[in-house]
Amino acid sequence: MNISPLKSFDRIILGIDPGTNFMGYGILGLEGKKPHTIALGVIHLHKIPDHYMRLNRIYERVLGLVEQYLPDEMAIEAPFFGKNVQSMLKLGRAQGVAMAAALAREVPITEYEPRKIKMAITGNGAASKEQVKEMLKRILSLSDQQMPGELDASDALAVALCHFYESSKPIPSTGSKSWKDFIAKNPDRVKGL
Repeated sequence: MNISPLKSFDRIILGIDPGTNFMGYGILGLEGKKPHTIALGVIHLHKIPDHYMRLNRIYERVLGLVEQYLPDEMAIEAPFFGKNVQSMLKLGRAQGVAMAAALAREVPITEYEPRKIKMAITGNGAASKEQVKEMLKRILSLSDQQMPGELDASDALAVALCHFYESSKPIPSTGSKSWKDFIAKNPDRVKGL
């Protein structure tokens, strides 16, 4: 679902919530320090009977999103550890294929754990998917009509917004506390009067 027209943004972030039945995607455009939702949706894979064909579809669709929206970065949810080894293996493959599609177009990738994403959006690392969705609607000024009912789409948008927050944090100080320290550490940057 397209929400904002694709225009000249400072940065575009593609968020991916990997899955082998449903894969969510969310695309944010950044104007200065303000995020705008460009598009979000779900790639339906559950009707494709062959697992390898699902992986092929993931690759094609993610590559298509990269070529359509030209993201500067991709943020993807890291698989969480579950009890079912087969499910974890399939999810890891889906994530890897999505990453390969972005890397094929040289889009840098950052992974985030589900708990970190929830914490960034709601302030609670144990928040429910519904709570994340409601908070996204408030933060990004989205109506009920603009936010799909499928939680995979809102999860992907949350990954993109988490990446925006994380990559917008100030760079830690190098330890210089005065101009004297700066000059001592950077003599080549001092010009005579």
